[in-house]
Amino acid sequence: MEFPILLTILLAPVAAALILAFVPKEEHMLIKCVAAVGTFVSLALSLFAYFTYDKTVGGLQFVFGHNVTWIKDLGVTFFLAADGISLPMLLLTNLIGFSAVFASWNVNNRPREFFILLMLLITGVMGTFIAHDLFIFLLFYEVVVIPIYILVIIWGSSKRVTKEYAGMKLTIYLLIGSAFLLVGVIALFVKTTALAGTPDMSFTGLAQAAAQLSRFDQIWLFALMLFGFGSLVSMWPFHSWSPDGYAGAPTAVSMIHAGVLKKIGGYGLVKIAVYMLPVGASFWAPYMAVLGVCGVAYAALGALAQKDLKYIVGYSSVSHMGYVILAVACLDVIGLNGAVANMFAHGVMAALFFSMIGFIYEKTHTRWIPDLGGLARQTPRLAAGFMLAALASLGLPGLVSFIPEFTIFISSFHNYGGLAVIGIAGIIITALYVLRAGANTLFGPPRPEYDHLQDIRGPEMVPLVVLGTVLVVGGLLPSLLFDVINSSVVPLHAAISDALQIGGKF
Repeated sequence: MEFPILLTILLAPVAAALILAFVPKEEHMLIKCVAAVGTFVSLALSLFAYFTYDKTVGGLQFVFGHNVTWIKDLGVTFFLAADGISLPMLLLTNLIGFSAVFASWNVNNRPREFFILLMLLITGVMGTFIAHDLFIFLLFYEVVVIPIYILVIIWGSSKRVTKEYAGMKLTIYLLIGSAFLLVGVIALFVKTTALAGTPDMSFTGLAQAAAQLSRFDQIWLFALMLFGFGSLVSMWPFHSWSPDGYAGAPTAVSMIHAGVLKKIGGYGLVKIAVYMLPVGASFWAPYMAVLGVCGVAYAALGALAQKDLKYIVGYSSVSHMGYVILAVACLDVIGLNGAVANMFAHGVMAALFFSMIGFIYEKTHTRWIPDLGGLARQTPRLAAGFMLAALASLGLPGLVSFIPEFTIFISSFHNYGGLAVIGIAGIIITALYVLRAGANTLFGPPRPEYDHLQDIRGPEMVPLVVLGTVLVVGGLLPSLLFDVINSSVVPLHAAISDALQIGGKF
């Protein structure tokens, strides 16, 4: 019997959470070490799965539970599997989850409860990326909402917005999006069951039955999923929850929120909505492109107006997700490759950014740029991590973000011409707010009130080492990322093309 690697990856943080429940609350160091070990096991196995994935074969691999019936009348199976689209997202989750533990190393307010909830949050996010049954996908998605709300309202910060407001706003938006998504899923299930004759909630089964749907049904079902997944990926104009959520969240939650929580929305658009409803996707694609470009421009200008470091990165993340929406709207191999690769690249960059901002806030007790300056003299390692993330954000060649953004620009210009030019111009605004934030925070005359600051060291260096290494290696060796993604994007695009030929392209 093949080793259940995906199940083990999924359960390692759960096991850590169960162990933490029995660790005395006074044993702070032991609590943190247990959380670190749990996330390290998932990370190590994710790396093994990623590099042993057979790219020449592609498709679903490391399959577990596809014959394990859970709810017979609904055709639900505990189906876990990974392909070239889900594996980068799984690896991203564990890179950030492991780093988030060390970014929270100085949490001493009820650390046991904090790390238990963090383990559950990481588990929920991982589950959405490896579930190949739509019911199981939704189940893991709902698991994410509860711990993130508690983490924000208890351990969040209360500066520009209260942590209670941020937690409530984030949760309400996520639930509203999931409500529309749930309506779409139920309608899709009912209609495909009537067509197929037997219930089947697996991605493959739903896609095969959905191919028989009328074009009208595909259009309105895709619209529901677009609203649901689009809200999660902070698609303009359903984005306002995102910057406030970042600002009110503790560092680890901001890292996971920006790094992988949003990516559930982009992943769902590609792996579920486009895959199952390609004719509907083709109809809505031009509108998606417009919303994506609006998100790029609007959020970039919003970031330019901010003086709080978390809000700058928060609006920046909304802008970067606009590129993902634009890439998905292209519905071609280059665009879909760019969308998935950009989600991975942005996740690593944003997580490193938020970890460095968290350390700045922890040491200076402020994120307000006018109160900062010259920190590169007092904390050079922290400044190096901040600038590495900043340069990745503006797409510097040699870092992981450059090639994904370049492929998106090629695809979008080919498909949408002048509209894409507006989106491409967003990188100019990105360079403005990123470099200005770095200059005003890190450089210039050092402030005497910060002469006592200690640079990041020991466990605090882990996010910089882990995420920084991925930023550089991914930029120098982009084939490590694109070869895996392309092995699944090519057959996905072929299925989309076949469906459009049968169903008619709008």
